[in-house]
Amino acid sequence: MPIAIRSARSDEVDLVLELWKTGQPVPSSTDDHDGVLGLLRRDPTALFVAEAEGQLVGTLIVGWDGWRAGLYRLVVSPKVRRTGVAKQLVEAGEARLRELGARRISCMVMSDHDHANAFWRAMGYELLDGVGRYIKDLPRNAAV
Repeated sequence: MPIAIRSARSDEVDLVLELWKTGQPVPSSTDDHDGVLGLLRRDPTALFVAEAEGQLVGTLIVGWDGWRAGLYRLVVSPKVRRTGVAKQLVEAGEARLRELGARRISCMVMSDHDHANAFWRAMGYELLDGVGRYIKDLPRNAAV
């Protein structure tokens, strides 16, 4: 099955969100139409999709702020897992980040997702001991 990796289009936001629902068991407060569309407006090339036979089968957000590089929302459709889609997405993301000047890439992985942790280790990533992730959801449209 040939896979094409490319940047997502704004008319594919709902397809991306549907893939995230079926392939990503841990939703985020930004997993909505406005959140994904905002990402594409900010950086139209940041959301990679994997396409096979006219269907979106994978996603990866490739973030770069000029200082830090991050990979987020690596999601592959359960129908095509273990066929190399995730590896192709990550390799495409790494290539983009190298071109932009990144020297180090980080990604976030749920600690209890053994399959995901094994994948990232196989891709050459190391788990940083002692690093925690703090988050805070901001109220939407709140006055400053």
